[in-house]
Amino acid sequence: MTGIDYQVNPLWQFLRETYGFEKAFAFFGPYAGASIRVEIVDSNTIVSSMDLVMTNTNYVGSHFGGSLYSMCDPFYMFILMENLGPDYIVWDKSASIDFIRPGRGLVRARFHISKEEIEKIRDQVAKNRKMDWTADCEILDESGTVVARVHKVLYVRKNKK
Repeated sequence: MTGIDYQVNPLWQFLRETYGFEKAFAFFGPYAGASIRVEIVDSNTIVSSMDLVMTNTNYVGSHFGGSLYSMCDPFYMFILMENLGPDYIVWDKSASIDFIRPGRGLVRARFHISKEEIEKIRDQVAKNRKMDWTADCEILDESGTVVARVHKVLYVRKNKK
């Protein structure tokens, strides 16, 4: 990871400072276009949701798969970055999504990393200087039925600053 400038993008920094983290997503093209909403529950938990609207509907009338994945993409990274702080580098390394059934109506995903898990990550990185951390989340419809499952792998290491 040498030669990579690792910092929050100035546009995101401006949006976050001006409007707050939740509202900044209203200006982010993929989220605005897909009507994805973000709620910060606490420093360890984020919920994203998306209603079925014209701009996120696929050819057969259910949620577009790219929008379903998009509503899950950045949140584990954000939670780790905020909790670990600037002494750590966190990158999304890989992801996969399994579509279980068509999503229609409001769908929701919850992202949570416990304080204990964050301490385990700190300990592992202190021992090995870096690690791959994995997490899974489910996208649920209004009745609580699983629409899709997302698997994420994040790379975490100490910052060389």
